[in-house]
This record gives sequence, C-alpha cells and structure tokens, in this order.
Amino acid sequence: MSSDDDWFERAFADEDAESESEREPETEAEAAGETGGQEGSSDHESDATSPVDTGPSESDAGAVGSDDSPFSQDFSEAFDSAPDPGMDVDEQSPPFDGSGAGESPFGDADLDGFSTNEFDEVELDSQLDRVEIGIEGLDEMILGGIPQRSLIVAIGSAGTGKTTIGMQFLNTALENDERAVYISLEESRQRVLDTAEEKGWDFRQYEQNGSLAVVDLDPVEMANSLASIRNDLTRLISDFDAERLVLDSVSLLEMMYDHPARRRSEVFQFTRALKEAGVTTLVTSEASDTDPFASRYGIIEYLSDAVLILQYVRSNNFQETRLAIEIQKIRDANHSRQPKPYEITGDGISVHQQANLF
Repeated sequence: MSSDDDWFERAFADEDAESESEREPETEAEAAGETGGQEGSSDHESDATSPVDTGPSESDAGAVGSDDSPFSQDFSEAFDSAPDPGMDVDEQSPPFDGSGAGESPFGDADLDGFSTNEFDEVELDSQLDRVEIGIEGLDEMILGGIPQRSLIVAIGSAGTGKTTIGMQFLNTALENDERAVYISLEESRQRVLDTAEEKGWDFRQYEQNGSLAVVDLDPVEMANSLASIRNDLTRLISDFDAERLVLDSVSLLEMMYDHPARRRSEVFQFTRALKEAGVTTLVTSEASDTDPFASRYGIIEYLSDAVLILQYVRSNNFQETRLAIEIQKIRDANHSRQPKPYEITGDGISVHQQANLF
C-alpha cells in the first residue's frame, strides 16, 4: 500500500486473511479467489479507491457483520449517517417519527430539558460547613469559605508573612470564642506570644483563659518520636476541644528525614492524624529555591486541601517589589485564581482584593 491513508483498509485485509486461513476453502476456485485478492496489489489499490458499498456483503460478514466483530454496524453506514459539517443541526437531524431511522435512543424523553440555562439555574449548594481564614480581602477571594476540617498550607519564601498568616488565622477563631492550638518548630513559646502581642493579638490572655495552647517543639525531638507525638497531639486536640491548629513550619519537620520515601511517609501520617482529629489546620512551608509555586520538598501541597502561595513580584523595570498572594487550590470550594497584592502591617495581613499587581 503506497498511501498512509489506507492503513485502515490494510488492517481489515490482514484480519480477513487470518480468519480465512483458519478455515478450509469450500472450493478451489474460492481459495484461488482469496489468494488473488490478497496478493494482487493492483486489485487491492483499485478496491481502496472504489466507492464504498452501503451494505455488508457476504464476504464481509465474517469481518464486520458477525457476532464476533466488535463493531455493530458497517463503517459505510456510520459515515452515511454522520452529520454534514456544511449543514445546520436542525437540517441534519431527522424527526423522531417512530419508524426506526432517526428514532431517539431516549424514547419519549424530552431532550429540551438539557439546556444550558437550566443547568445554570441549578443550585450547587454544598452541605460542608465553612470557615473564614480571617484575613481581609483573602476571604473575599474564597467564595463561601474553606470547608471545615481542611488542611491548609501557606507556601512562601522568607519574609512573605507565613507566620503572620498563621497567627491571624488562629486569632480569628479566638475572637469567636473558639479554641486553638499553636505548634512552633522555629520559635520558642515566649517568642510566639511576643510576636502576637506586637500585632495586637492578646495570645497571653487567651492562653490564661484556657482557649489557646502554645506548644514549642524541637524538630529533631519531634522527628525521633513523631509516632508518639502524633498520638499525643490527637489526644490534645480532642481533650482541648480545639477548632483550629497551626504548625509553623512543616519544612523543618521534613528536613529531619534524609530518605525521600521516609520523609513522604512521615509527613503523610502526620497530616492524616490532623485530619482524623477533626481540626481545621494551617501549616506553613518554605518555598522551593527554584519554584515559588512549590514547597521545598514538593510533598505537603499534594496532601493539603488548600494551597496559598505567598511570593515577591517585581515590576518589569525592577524598580518596585510587591507581595502577592495566589490561591492555588481549595477542594470543594470555588475561589479566585488571580494573584492579588497584599501588605503586612501592624495589624496583620491585608489583601487588596480589588487591586491589580502593577
């Protein structure tokens, strides 16, 4: 076969040859006819260019029309009934007159019900409880709030406000008379309380009232006894009746494991324990040195339900550098995908949801 367009013809010719070789020909003339059809290249090319018959012949029955064929109809019939691209849909579709040809496969069903307008009017109401992060502008970017008991990760490089966003996330819960847990792998408990106080968040008072628990852990100690800490943490969350939890930062925990498989397994077990504890969690993570949209080890974002990207954005002339936040994903919640500028002020983080970067 000289043309690539005839590969389909050759495939069926090969199948015919195999099926005929498995059975003995009824007559010598028939056997000679089969052999000639397979070996005669000129006849084969002539068949390829001849008009396609609209109905299966007896010789085609074994290849197309038999019960062993994966196809239920001749391809010529399928092409005959295919819509003409030069015609309107209404002109191509025969009426459903019940005669067989053109009859609806859906019976008497009213196909007019499948309209775009009616789909738009359907209320896709979720039964999941939602929570607000508590950051002005960012909550407006999340339509309806983050589903409760989600695992959120804030990924960013140094100075992008990862710790601030975690504290602000907890302060929102504390102001609503909820209980919260703050776990720090970087700073001491005293430093955490001082940082919150600088922002005007009275974590000390909340801790004295019993609505906040601040825990500072050494990353090496946590990595060596992570299994027991997972159990203790789950019990702490349950006994404390915490609604929200912050871990700052998961990158330090990941750094304690040299083997990638061990690192992935331990982080997975830890995040699963937090989800099973039924608490809405925000963890911070350092961004990759080569990709600001990924964490340092590329693990936590795949285990999380929501991913927030905090990054520096520089203008084309490099005369201005701004901070931008982007929602990479939120499971079971609609959200804006457009990056928005934000500021870190004395009151925390404020996202300019109505503004553009430059």
